[in-house]
Amino acid sequence: MSNSLHRRSLLSRAVRTAAALAATLTLGLASAQSDKPIRLLVGFPPGGGSDAIARLLSEKLKDALGMPVVVENRPGAGGQIAAQTLKAAPADGHTLFLSHDHTISILPQVIKNPGFDPVHDFVPVGGFATFVNAFAVSGGNPAKSFNDYVAWVKAQGHGKGAVGIPAPASTPEFLVKLVGQKYQLDLVAAPYRGSAPMMADMLGNQIAAGVGSIPDFIENHKAGKVRVVAVLGTKRQAAMPDVPTFDELGLKGFEDLPYYGIYAPAGTPAKFIADFSTALAKVVEQPEVKGPLTAMGLTVGYMTPQQLAARQQAYTAAWTRIIQNTGFVAQ
Repeated sequence: MSNSLHRRSLLSRAVRTAAALAATLTLGLASAQSDKPIRLLVGFPPGGGSDAIARLLSEKLKDALGMPVVVENRPGAGGQIAAQTLKAAPADGHTLFLSHDHTISILPQVIKNPGFDPVHDFVPVGGFATFVNAFAVSGGNPAKSFNDYVAWVKAQGHGKGAVGIPAPASTPEFLVKLVGQKYQLDLVAAPYRGSAPMMADMLGNQIAAGVGSIPDFIENHKAGKVRVVAVLGTKRQAAMPDVPTFDELGLKGFEDLPYYGIYAPAGTPAKFIADFSTALAKVVEQPEVKGPLTAMGLTVGYMTPQQLAARQQAYTAAWTRIIQNTGFVAQ
């Protein structure tokens, strides 16, 4: 009997020890998991507007979330590579995608098989800004206004000219097409792999004009190295109050403003989406974030996941009509 009791006692202690060890391992794994950084994918190279925005937000989100947020550039194909990376990532809350309208609303309309479906493969986490696209001329171009540029193309190129764009089959490309149609110019959209290389060629006067977002141009515009001569939308931008809108110039139909948002793979836990979105709402209202983003030409304002989804849907519908009217056929 004594031996039997002794064996049972030893067995009981062994079970308790194993349970304690399992609990310790579980806590250790949970701690290790919480230390795993969040990858914030960006579909364009370092040095462009999207990259600068992501790096500013990531620093503050790290503090708000209490865990590292690391920007990971996956440039190429107008954000398509980054979007495909997001789709393939585990839905565990450790991979997100900071994107503007092009990858989410435009690419699926202009590429037959982009390798992702933003409606089914992604879930909106939160939006933080809208912005407008702009038409700019290089510092070496004599044009001081958009009408000057039109006159210059007609005089110097006999109505033919090249305009840089950050990505093929993008909103800037369709704008170039519409400008050419309206002003009877033979304009060719010259695609780059992001705004940074396009800007480099504009600064080197290798190309006379370019279309991109205001964040792409604003610093060099302020420095006088390029000149923004027109912006989309119905209102002049606070960062560039002297620059007219295309609406003022008679090119209408661009009332829906492009947007910036953050997305996660479909199936990401709702608790993570809610926590990250709450942190984003707090971060974008911080003066040290809102101020620089506003100075870059963004209209800063938090959007809930539901509001971002609605903005995405409305913008996509508007550009479906515009793209169809240009006669563009998905490649």
